[in-house]
Amino acid sequence: MRNAIFLCLTLLAFPVIAAERPNIIFILVDDLGQRDLGCYGSSFYETVNVDRLAQQGARFTDAYTACPVCSPTRASIMTGKWPQRVGITDYIGAVSDPTKWKRDTVLLPAPYHERLELDQPTLAKSLKGAGYATFFAGKWHLGPEGYWPEKQGFDVNQGGIDRGGPYGGKKYFSPYGNPRLSDGPDGEHLPDRLASEACRFIEQHREDPFFVYLSFYSVHTPLISREDLRDKYEAKRQRLGLENEWGQEGERKVRLVQEHAIYAGMVEAMDLAVGKVLDQLDALGLSDDTLVVFTSDNGGLSTSEGWPTSNLPLRGGKGWMYEGGIRVPLVVRWPGHVAAGTEYSTPVSSPDFFPTLMDAAGVHGEASEQAVEPDISSETSEQEQSPTEADGLSLLPLFHGESFPDERPLFWHYPHYGNQGGAPSSAIRRGRYKLIEWYEDGRLELFDLQEDLSEQHDLADAQPELKQELHAQLHTWLDDVGALYPSKR
Repeated sequence: MRNAIFLCLTLLAFPVIAAERPNIIFILVDDLGQRDLGCYGSSFYETVNVDRLAQQGARFTDAYTACPVCSPTRASIMTGKWPQRVGITDYIGAVSDPTKWKRDTVLLPAPYHERLELDQPTLAKSLKGAGYATFFAGKWHLGPEGYWPEKQGFDVNQGGIDRGGPYGGKKYFSPYGNPRLSDGPDGEHLPDRLASEACRFIEQHREDPFFVYLSFYSVHTPLISREDLRDKYEAKRQRLGLENEWGQEGERKVRLVQEHAIYAGMVEAMDLAVGKVLDQLDALGLSDDTLVVFTSDNGGLSTSEGWPTSNLPLRGGKGWMYEGGIRVPLVVRWPGHVAAGTEYSTPVSSPDFFPTLMDAAGVHGEASEQAVEPDISSETSEQEQSPTEADGLSLLPLFHGESFPDERPLFWHYPHYGNQGGAPSSAIRRGRYKLIEWYEDGRLELFDLQEDLSEQHDLADAQPELKQELHAQLHTWLDDVGALYPSKR
């Protein structure tokens, strides 16, 4: 009976769906810094396929993640909500109960939720309800078994489990030790395997609209590369005469030069996997009918865990509220909608993906809400959030040259201590200005990103009225999303 109701509701939804719905491929790379791509200025890493994607589409200079670490950003992408609304504000696996916190820190971190609840909206639920075949491959990291992709609207799950990295088996090589990814031949490389699975799904569903979410484990630790690529970049490093150079961010050293051969090999392997998927679209004649989005879940890792990359001229890196931790690459290709070679400087953020993809697919209003198939195997609530209720904005007006609020505020709230040296903080960017509040001492920092992209000149004392205005606006938002705060010990 419930399936019959779902079928009727789905049919009712189709009149609001565009006659020609694009296929959608969303590519998410783990821990990839904005400056880790050739099209964003890297001269050491080689990323010919992502560079090609940028040449054929649009490159965003001011794209942000909703958090400087992974799980909150991933929850925001999937739901279109700020992470604080779903309660996932730290990477899942960190201490979630402040009473169990063992580190010697000034504050106790806020509690957070360790799973994406099944009654939350997801991209996959809404697109599946609109007739899309849905596929997930790679890193999930949004909860334990029972909350994995197959319970969140995806027809297929290849490798999406609770882990934040490829920690089973031989890590980035088969055997993988992953309960949602069968082992391949000994030594098979994980990014290539995930791309192959995506290509297989695309071919199987070439006649249907499909949603492929390719969420690479790359380039997250452990730092392991194919030997041939490692050797290639070690030779390149020596040829260019590159050496380690270090700066200081708080109590942590920070890498200043991109010259890590293993990391460079990981970046190129990811890029080759992206190229494999793009080539499959070309071979099947689907490129003109497919919207491709490429981005990262947070900034590059520059202050910890191997210190593999440099984000210069951006300050800091993963785990920090400075630009190196939250500003990421974003490339969008959609022939006929996004002009080739376009560059956008409009600030955008993770919650924007949900309404953008719903808009592109022609899924609007209550019909898309009704068309989400109930999860009969669980006690999931059937009430789903409509795309119009997302915290983000659709980017389609921007693509079509229509009015878009360039100076709308973007927000961040990370009431935790990450592994990379950052401390509990919140931030707001509005137009050219960005304010950071640090909770350990209540300090406010104010930067003019247009004149000071590297965030070296604090204007808080020079512009007290603007500081207070942004601070008040930040706290209005914090109240609205129900933000939780760190506490005194």
